[in-house]
Amino acid sequence: MTTGQNGLREQKKQATRVALREAALRLALAHGPGNVRVDDIAEAAGVSPRTYNNYFSSREQAIVAAVTAERESRVVAAMAAAPAHVRLADALTEAVLEQYTEPRDRDELLLIIASPALRDTFLDTTAAIEHPLATAIGRRLGDTDTPTARVLAASVAAAVRIALREWLQPPAAPLAAGGLVVPSSSLTELLRSALAVLAPALDAAEEGVQPGAHQSTRATDDAASTSQ
Repeated sequence: MTTGQNGLREQKKQATRVALREAALRLALAHGPGNVRVDDIAEAAGVSPRTYNNYFSSREQAIVAAVTAERESRVVAAMAAAPAHVRLADALTEAVLEQYTEPRDRDELLLIIASPALRDTFLDTTAAIEHPLATAIGRRLGDTDTPTARVLAASVAAAVRIALREWLQPPAAPLAAGGLVVPSSSLTELLRSALAVLAPALDAAEEGVQPGAHQSTRATDDAASTSQ
């Protein structure tokens, strides 16, 4: 099979995945996730249920995939786009915040929060950032062979999951006006707090490769904190 044929095959597979996840989300918003069958999603996307099972293992996975589409690649791209002089911990934190706190559709957010199965599946998606993030961290450190980047990436994925789990806790208070379930905590602050725990490890890994890197930046930050 030629390279061109391989490329067309991958494009077709990607188009099918997009069609399935968009159909799943559309049907879930219209009828409620509990009233959507895999057969319904497959029919709406113009494929067979067997084809559906080649892409998603459940209706929840397809619905959540539509909400979080390509998030892991966008996190890595945002981190890679950070200037070289920016501290690794800062570049990583801003990349995560940019993609996880971007404006969400109100109905999609309600759909996820209101369903325990969708909340669990949504949390599971954090694992998808681990492998590409390990590669990005390894490249940033100039070392892709040691386990350092993999350990750091796994820790970041765990921190994001913990922050999201706290943010998605069902509210103890009654629903807000109009029936909208609104998370009471700030996702931005939860993510910043969780990732801040990893900053010393990220700094140590970076300094191990580039001794003295970003010391002036941290010294400035420390001086600013002391003066406050």
